[in-house]
Amino acid sequence: MARNVGVGSMAVSVAETVIRDPRGGANQSGLRDQNARLILSFIRRHGQMPSAEIARQTGLSAQTVSNIIRALETDNLLVRGEAVKGKVGKPSIPMALNPMGVLSVGLNIGRRSAELTLIDFKGDELDALVTSYAYPVIEDVLRFLNASLETMFQDRPNQRNLLAGIGISQPGRIWEWLESVDAPAEDMHQWQSFDIAHAISEATGLEALVENDATSACISELLLGRGSEFTDFAYIFIGAFVGGGLVLNGNIVAGRSKNGAVLGPMPVPNGSGGTTQLLKVSSLYALETELRRTGRNPLELRDMGDDWSSIEQALEPWIDQTAHYIAISCASIASVVDIEAVMIEGAMPADIRRRLTDTVKSSYNNLDLTGIEKFSIEEGAVGRRARSIGAALLPIHSRYFSAVQA
Repeated sequence: MARNVGVGSMAVSVAETVIRDPRGGANQSGLRDQNARLILSFIRRHGQMPSAEIARQTGLSAQTVSNIIRALETDNLLVRGEAVKGKVGKPSIPMALNPMGVLSVGLNIGRRSAELTLIDFKGDELDALVTSYAYPVIEDVLRFLNASLETMFQDRPNQRNLLAGIGISQPGRIWEWLESVDAPAEDMHQWQSFDIAHAISEATGLEALVENDATSACISELLLGRGSEFTDFAYIFIGAFVGGGLVLNGNIVAGRSKNGAVLGPMPVPNGSGGTTQLLKVSSLYALETELRRTGRNPLELRDMGDDWSSIEQALEPWIDQTAHYIAISCASIASVVDIEAVMIEGAMPADIRRRLTDTVKSSYNNLDLTGIEKFSIEEGAVGRRARSIGAALLPIHSRYFSAVQA
């Protein structure tokens, strides 16, 4: 539980560069970087496996695999599993990722809150800290980050040097949503020219990588959630606003501006013969509006944790409205891209996500679906911290694995 803090196939390469450790220095094993990445990626995808099987399935020679695995084990990136005894010959020893070989942190900068999550080499969450605000102010976000890093590592001081870096997820063009978050123009427009990756790298000494928030969430679903079940899927994340991602042939489609499949600005009917944007009618911002309409303080939503039963009066109409427009967006996506599934995730309790997904399915089946290929509508599996977890995956995959793919 988070703590609150105030303000496809892989080709073999013969590149001669070497694997670099979390502290930024090159190790002395002389490994061919792409071959080592290939082996680490293969183990990540398929789980622990003996070197002979890795060699057979990757096409690398047994000697090459053996040498690289020994070096990766020396660097604490791989660990040995229990020996498996066969009928003849020596027992085989499967190799697995060492969870504590590398750590990473992911910062999600939302329109209503910020979140920092610490993960291990396998992507498992170790710690998470969150803070809420009316709107994001650069100084407040940086203050939260510094305080959270100090809090996270005060009980694990020797582990900070295992950090591969920090990933940052944030909404695209955050400065454009002044009216929606009721924020001063001066504070929001500072984000337009602010180089957050440089500022965070300077402040923390960590390599910083930036990605769109919904794309980050999609990355976490692809790598840690249900991504292995589908080759082609669309992803919808409902946060303060709504965003999305797209996976084709097992690979993230980020687009030239990192806003591929952003979804939020998608036009949908407004009920009066015109259109509005999806983010205005299918988002937690819309739920805040519904809470206000029923006489509740919308700020209550930030402190409810996993029990939203006290806002059922506002929740039910919000689910119905959100599901209706998400269903329309699903049909729009499927009319353009041939997909197997749409996965729905959000910054909400699992039971609310389930209700919403079921209602989207019902709403979708009531649409005119002539000419649209059938696909499934599914729940995501990572959970409400998918954005910060996906951000934390960025430095790990940039440094140690092949391209982001299922």
